Amino acid sequence: MVLKSNLMTKESSVKFAIGQIVHHKMFDYRGVVVDVDPVFNSTEEWYESVALSRPPKDKPWYHVLVDGAAHQTYVAEKNLEDDKSAKPIDHPLVGEFFNGVEGGIYVMKQRRN
Repeated sequence: MVLKSNLMTKESSVKFAIGQIVHHKMFDYRGVVVDVDPVFNSTEEWYESVALSRPPKDKPWYHVLVDGAAHQTYVAEKNLEDDKSAKPIDHPLVGEFFNGVEGGIYVMKQRRN
């Protein structure tokens, strides 16, 4: 998949798509991708205090709804892998973002302007 950011003119290749179920390799949780940033898009303070493994800032980062929880995480691509379980994600906001699942991928709702 290729993502083109409105904030950037260059294209970045991303490994995971919106709606894809992923597994965090370091913290062993599952989740579903709800947004993708082609490069790190948060504060330096956040990076220094939270991103302790110091993943690359010039690679994609993902907004993930965490399975079995009510929060969202911001994760570097380096720390994610495809989830092989095929189990649904239990998160209170899944229905806000997605219509359902087709072929193991959550289908994004159409956004109204």
